[in-house]
Amino acid sequence: MGSFGLHCSSVKPSSYPPKINHHSHSSLSFSSFTLKPPFSKRIKEASLRLLDAFVDSAFEFLDQPLFPSQSNFSPVEEIGEAVDVTESVIGKIPDDFPAGVYIRNGPNPLFGGLKSTNSIFGKSSHTWIEGEGMLHALYFSKHGDGRWEVSYRNRHVETDTFKLEKARKKPAFLPAIEGDSLAVLSAYLLNYLRFGFVNKYLSNTSVFEHSGKLYSAAENHIPQEMDVFTLETRRNWDVNGSWNRPFTSHPKRDPDTGELVIMGIHPEKPYLELGVISVDGDKLLHRVDLGLDRCCLCHEIGITTRYNVIMDFPLTLDINRLIRGGPLIEYNGEEYARIGIMPRYGDPDSLRWFDVEPGCTFHIINCHEEGDEVVVVACRARGSIIPGPEFGLNKHEWFSKGFHKQITGDAEDAPFLSRVYEWRLNVLTGHAAERNLTGADYSMEFPIINDKYSSKICNYGYTQVVSPKASSTSGMTKYGGLAKLHLRERKRGDGGLIKVEHHELPENTFCSGAAFVAKRGGGGADEDDGWIATYVHNEDANTSHVHIVDAKNFSGEAVAVIDLPSRVPYGFHGAFVTF
Repeated sequence: MGSFGLHCSSVKPSSYPPKINHHSHSSLSFSSFTLKPPFSKRIKEASLRLLDAFVDSAFEFLDQPLFPSQSNFSPVEEIGEAVDVTESVIGKIPDDFPAGVYIRNGPNPLFGGLKSTNSIFGKSSHTWIEGEGMLHALYFSKHGDGRWEVSYRNRHVETDTFKLEKARKKPAFLPAIEGDSLAVLSAYLLNYLRFGFVNKYLSNTSVFEHSGKLYSAAENHIPQEMDVFTLETRRNWDVNGSWNRPFTSHPKRDPDTGELVIMGIHPEKPYLELGVISVDGDKLLHRVDLGLDRCCLCHEIGITTRYNVIMDFPLTLDINRLIRGGPLIEYNGEEYARIGIMPRYGDPDSLRWFDVEPGCTFHIINCHEEGDEVVVVACRARGSIIPGPEFGLNKHEWFSKGFHKQITGDAEDAPFLSRVYEWRLNVLTGHAAERNLTGADYSMEFPIINDKYSSKICNYGYTQVVSPKASSTSGMTKYGGLAKLHLRERKRGDGGLIKVEHHELPENTFCSGAAFVAKRGGGGADEDDGWIATYVHNEDANTSHVHIVDAKNFSGEAVAVIDLPSRVPYGFHGAFVTF
């Protein structure tokens, strides 16, 4: 999933907060005289010291407690140099497994964990999706004699705000998403006045490759280019200065043209812009404001051969709602939901909207064209797990109840139950048909496919499967297995639901960041010729591993289990990059 902090440094707000840019003033004018440097610099430095002193005296940072069942959500330290783990392989890495690196992103908060603050303005807290990004990488290289060499390393993504806060050696940014409205507003303004940023640049959600370069991303900022071998942070990627707003965690590469389709959401107009980046990553070929009248928390964009697919669902960011005393992020199932279809290089006039049933969709499995229809397949739930309960309510109890309803089997009253769902959008008639493709017995999220089939008809998708009992106990989502979706194969006598295979993990063992790894040199191979790699944590032994599962023998045991030298906290999205 994603990290949905606000962004304010590269796209300045038009109305709130006030237009104050303490980084760029070269002089301060006072009626009949002007103070010039070094006076203005001294005044700025003195003002910032006063603001820091005010924050230190008025705000108290508190650690958010973790229950024992939540222990693997806590952060870990960087291990430094890569560690050889070749001797820890159980089973056998397949001979035709490609050389490359399996990388997963996820939140790994500085200073011991997520924080809350108390102040004269009220309380505010980090949400469970916040926390600085850390990459975990497992490297596979093969010697000429057929021996595999495997090594592991981890490293924080060193964003601008990561370096700023680490240099201070203590928490500095006030939580500015969840909390009492006045506390969030004061955090919003004070962060901006002190740092020029409303919230930290988290870069904790996904990793992707484009034009031979690796990037780490989260919704609230542009991506960071990473060194694939050392995991060092190289630079912010703004496409040579042409993209200066947030950037989706799930850009889509057109497999035919090699171009990268992106989008960025922002809580003030323009709420959503779409872009197309050149094959070499150096040029922004197309940029368009879609003209939305609200900021939907749109986590992923879809593509077909000719079209872009936009999900405008009623999970929204609204600063005006915050000012009125409401939450910054809210899901309202009474509001409209729609899916937009537009040509790859279209403008707002070419955008065609299809009204659909309200729900919450974070992740698209795939989109394709079929006759006059655009078919969208995604994971959809009735309600939203983000941002959580109203502030002041018991988070653990609220999340636990939501997951417990999946155990009782009452799908109509289980807001977090995420099912595979299909929309068929007829571009000639304007008709939208929609239905569930999976039943209520399993909740599925974090889908992946063989990327070669992105935007085209595909036969298979793969998801992580929620363990409702473990999730209810911990009050946080845990995935106790994997599912293989036979998207073109319907089960007889079961309402047209698709066939699903399951790969279950051992008891009290949970996975994250699954990625599809295509067979080396598989140009003419079947779509499912490959493996699912996933980071796995055994809570009984408190040990972490990587499992490699044969996609063609999906329900069987993992073909290889690689023990890791460090605990890997549960996280978000992973990718496999071949060398």
